[in-house]
Amino acid sequence: MRVHGADGRAITVDPSPLRYRMLRSADFERLVHSRLARTPGARVLRATADSVRDTADGAEVRCTTPDGRTLTLRARQVFDSRPLPSLPPARTQLMQHFRGWFVRTDTDRFDPAIADLMDFRVPQPSHGLAFGYVLPLAPDRALVEYTEFSRTPLTTAEYEKALTHYSRDVLGLGAFTVESAEQGVIPMTDARFARRTGPAVFRIGTAGGATRPATGYTFAAVQRQSRAVAAGMRNGRVTVPAPHGRRVLAMDAVLLRALDTGRIDGPGFFTGLFRRVPAERLLRFLDGDTSPREEWGIGLRTPIGPMLRTAVELPFLPRRPQPATRTGESPR
Repeated sequence: MRVHGADGRAITVDPSPLRYRMLRSADFERLVHSRLARTPGARVLRATADSVRDTADGAEVRCTTPDGRTLTLRARQVFDSRPLPSLPPARTQLMQHFRGWFVRTDTDRFDPAIADLMDFRVPQPSHGLAFGYVLPLAPDRALVEYTEFSRTPLTTAEYEKALTHYSRDVLGLGAFTVESAEQGVIPMTDARFARRTGPAVFRIGTAGGATRPATGYTFAAVQRQSRAVAAGMRNGRVTVPAPHGRRVLAMDAVLLRALDTGRIDGPGFFTGLFRRVPAERLLRFLDGDTSPREEWGIGLRTPIGPMLRTAVELPFLPRRPQPATRTGESPR
């Protein structure tokens, strides 16, 4: 895996024994549906979930089917992963927003053995940070993305302009074809997400706080949460465990505030971590899988003064309501 600093210097690391993979949502959906098809008593219903509410003996979901019919479903428990209309009150609210192109080049331009996780050789916004991302699929094919951590998303035209600059002027891809595109917005917030909204209604996924606030990583946390929910139901306990521990959330709140205030330089911060921390340990940290001792060691390799100042002020900052923003999960 590789990180490019704003100065152009590259850091290439070996994530072993971890492996970096891309999982397409269509493939994942096919896997889930193939298993459901082999499960006695399971049935898949496609409809839009319009509302969820508690009832005297469980919960009720009102849906609209693809042909426009209204459908009401009742169950003992409902696990709700619908995007929230607005995020809970927070001290800091950033968005990780991105647009990516699946490109095919006229000549071999990519090394399939190396993924560019963060490439800070792009113009930086006045607030937050920006980076490129390249996941090679073949010597002449790759997913190329432009990502920002900032308060508001861009327009599609602005993403396209940034991607054009990154692809042509930074990566030097030459002639290429855009075969498809993806775009999304992920919350990066220290808001407190309710995991239960009633006796029989539970929130899961991004709606239940599964997105790691400081990285936007979601997929692995959702899988851990889903396995825990399933195991609890098998054992007669219906609960949704916290996707991230309090220690992780406290660290993330400090980092988000430090980035939002400009006390730390985003590109320098992340580049410095990859230079000073063993790759496998740092990647586990980004996914919330490190011990307190490891986290202490990583913390000593960050800008200690600005981080301490931010940690001291956080308890005195009010949590304010956030504007409505539709969010989606990242492919990473």
